Amino acid sequence: MFSFLKDKPKTFCSSEYDKLKRVILCEPQYMTIKDMINETQKHFKDEGIHIKLAMEQHKQLVSTLRSHDVEVILLPAQQRFPEQVFTRDIGFTLGQTIFVADMAADIRQGEEDVLKEWLEEEKISYYNLVGDEIEGGDVIIDRNKIFIGESDRTNKKAIEHMRSLLPSYEVITIPFTEKYLHLDCVFNIISPHEALYFPAAFTNKEQEILKYHYDLIEVSEEEQFTLGTNVLSLGDKRILSLPVNINVNAQLRQRGFNVIEVDITEIIKSGGSFRCCTLPLVREESEHEK
Repeated sequence: MFSFLKDKPKTFCSSEYDKLKRVILCEPQYMTIKDMINETQKHFKDEGIHIKLAMEQHKQLVSTLRSHDVEVILLPAQQRFPEQVFTRDIGFTLGQTIFVADMAADIRQGEEDVLKEWLEEEKISYYNLVGDEIEGGDVIIDRNKIFIGESDRTNKKAIEHMRSLLPSYEVITIPFTEKYLHLDCVFNIISPHEALYFPAAFTNKEQEILKYHYDLIEVSEEEQFTLGTNVLSLGDKRILSLPVNINVNAQLRQRGFNVIEVDITEIIKSGGSFRCCTLPLVREESEHEK
């Protein structure tokens, strides 16, 4: 474990719930529903996205993060990448290493190069998973356990490669109904012993695996559609969540979480919420969360 006052690592994450200190985002300046790549986009295809409102909501998200002592890095938005706001998918931080892989969807290919350029400018080393299709929305970490969703965006070959690269970790493959796009749209760890999940996305086998590891908080079909699982933990039991997900927020508060409500409903029209919009670089490990 690092002494954060002395070492100040540029990258370090070992869970989804430790204190968030440094994170990468990208403004939705060019966000559009161009190629429908998920069910949510299909629903909102005729309505479209109000860019001015999406930008205002994103600025509020950034402001909220900074008010909680989180350093926010904004990658430059590029017109050719309408999904660039969802920075989670272009890489993931595991321990001191940032892994960057190839994006599966044609419309998103090249976004990872923007991240690589920034990392190189900052002299931050990264592991380039060349030829592997694995996206950060499918990678959920908890100390020595890594849950990886098998999906349209993350294939078996990439998961097996990760397993071979990380012999000291328990890599747990979690297949789920593919229309939900990424694992973090149906499952998300919020503490050492609690996780949000949408049961209908999993077979009985996968549900039993998740139940073995966590006390599961069930998300309804209605609130899965508004991405109730896709919250972001800031650490110390603080969680960013949408105001519209009333039942999820009530359950979290009953369990002692400080739910910080931020409205980014214009952004979720494209299929991602708080976790999707953030790529953590540094989380500070807390003694009581070990």
